[in-house]
Amino acid sequence: MFTGIIEEIGEITAIEPSGDGWRLTVRAPKAAQDAVHGESIAVSGVCLTVVGSTSESFDADVMKQTLDVSALATASVGTRVNIEKAMPVGARLGGHIVQGHVDGTGEIAEVRPGDRWSVLRVTIPADLAPLVVDKGSISIDGTSLTVSAVSTAGGDEHWLEVSLIPETLSATTLGGRAVGDRVNLETDILARHVERLLAFRAAPEGGSR
Repeated sequence: MFTGIIEEIGEITAIEPSGDGWRLTVRAPKAAQDAVHGESIAVSGVCLTVVGSTSESFDADVMKQTLDVSALATASVGTRVNIEKAMPVGARLGGHIVQGHVDGTGEIAEVRPGDRWSVLRVTIPADLAPLVVDKGSISIDGTSLTVSAVSTAGGDEHWLEVSLIPETLSATTLGGRAVGDRVNLETDILARHVERLLAFRAAPEGGSR
């Protein structure tokens, strides 16, 4: 379990084929210095399990299913990634509950810089649109953010906007994002549970579930 508060920006230094997936090496000195085999680290919002580490980097396996649904599939050696270690029990929840289970990807459609902040508009898949609400929480590349605007229900376009403060611009990879970039999206866990409950209620008695 994570909070979406990024601890450092890491860099992918190696990608090796591993079955139908990958083994990544990520340089992230702060996370790696006390990383242990089997622990979870979120890499741009994707929960990965440490399988090896040094004082400067850690290794993690990425399965095909993760590559299919996340922007990690477009990563290469040199790609900068957001890093967050799992939240310890008893810690303050500075962001929101983030599982590291990516729902899908979005695309940066617009970057509107302000005097000290920036607004990103991100197109999102139609099936995720009902799970995103104005002033609700969203995880973009593992970063906990508050939605500042959303597309209208029933429209042809599905998008959300987030406003990035200077700290977010400098402490995460989002400050370097450009139009056309793919980003990982994880919607709010409560919204996903509500959608599932409503789907069961709407299903016909005895129907396929």
